[in-house]
Amino acid sequence: MKKSKFPYMVLVPMLLLLTVFVVIPIIASFAISFMDYNPLRQSGNVFVGFKNYSALFSDARYKASLVNTLYYVLAMVTINICVTLVTAAILCSLESNKWRSLFRTFFFMPCVAPLAAISVVWQKSLFGLKGGFNMMIKALGGRAIDWLGNPAMIMPSIILLSLWADVGYNTILFISGIQGIPGDYYEAAEIDGAGPVRRFFDITLPLLRRTFIFVSSMTFISQFQAFAQFAILASGGGAGYSGQVLSTYIYYQGFAQKEMGYASAISVTLFIMILIVTLIQQRFNRVDWGY
Repeated sequence: MKKSKFPYMVLVPMLLLLTVFVVIPIIASFAISFMDYNPLRQSGNVFVGFKNYSALFSDARYKASLVNTLYYVLAMVTINICVTLVTAAILCSLESNKWRSLFRTFFFMPCVAPLAAISVVWQKSLFGLKGGFNMMIKALGGRAIDWLGNPAMIMPSIILLSLWADVGYNTILFISGIQGIPGDYYEAAEIDGAGPVRRFFDITLPLLRRTFIFVSSMTFISQFQAFAQFAILASGGGAGYSGQVLSTYIYYQGFAQKEMGYASAISVTLFIMILIVTLIQQRFNRVDWGY
């Protein structure tokens, strides 16, 4: 039987686009990381070996950006997974499909809006000294908080915005995973006297592991690449560089300082972190968790 050429006709353009816009830039970035490279310089772009990488160890701003990135990613992923998982379980427990669809749409709406636009709106209307959050605090008898000017508050503020903007996507994924669990398990557990909490921990969580690993991995990867909210809410790195993360520091070195070689070295370290998370996800996905 003659094989159809249609799959190859579809795959070839996709592979070509992947090569041009992903593979080649990654290779180019890796090569440039070993050079003293300035795109505006006509000559003098020379090979410097591991000089850019060795400079990372003595760069205090890079270390601060790395710590801030890890803090943001770990906090954001932990809170995001907990909130979305519980939210999905509650929505799936609703008997009315009408209410379930309404709340699902409500939670997903922030995911549609551009994150840059959301960041500007929150910056102007909520995080200002006379913004919405401080108005509520003052109404309760508290003192206004400098959300974006206080080094201790910049990261929690950005995490709050990112959580609001991203919670709907993971909620939908968890809802799909929960709805894929056979209802017979829940019926049998209910007959045995298991309550909602017991069913959640003994049935939902164990059978949701594949979805859990996928959602966790994709959230890790996306949060490592977070840029817009930091560029807007913590412009210039924020007070004491407390809002500087690797993505914005790469932008600063590459486009403000024109140090493309050094920026590429930083991007390679970020790429390695994302690659490690991806490999861990692939390792867990090899396990047969069928039910």
